[in-house]
Amino acid sequence: MGKSVDYYLSRGCDQKMAEYFAAGRRRITGVVPNDNYTLTLTFDNGEKRLYNAAPLLQAGTVFAPFRELENFRRVYLDESNCVSWDIDPTVDSSVVWSNKVDLCPDSCYVDSVPLSGGAADA
Repeated sequence: MGKSVDYYLSRGCDQKMAEYFAAGRRRITGVVPNDNYTLTLTFDNGEKRLYNAAPLLQAGTVFAPFRELENFRRVYLDESNCVSWDIDPTVDSSVVWSNKVDLCPDSCYVDSVPLSGGAADA
């Protein structure tokens, strides 16, 4: 039996994250970049959700290289099913760990919105 929302709240989670953990964690099984700097994410329960990555793409941050749409489109799921980008696509990020930036799957779920259809280019 899983832990309750109250348990996760007592551990410092906010309400949305506590509800997410209490319901059971989700694994990302697919990621598709959209031209408006959103990501269409598919989860292990078949649910599709839209994640807005635009607020992350600020100058001076590790996400700055992905402000260029061509770089943003290089998104992939890594071996841990995290949404990831390689800063330099010619470098193997499994060897040079500082070449990769990624997003936590839990945060991707909580910070995304459900899609009521299929494609998303909202």
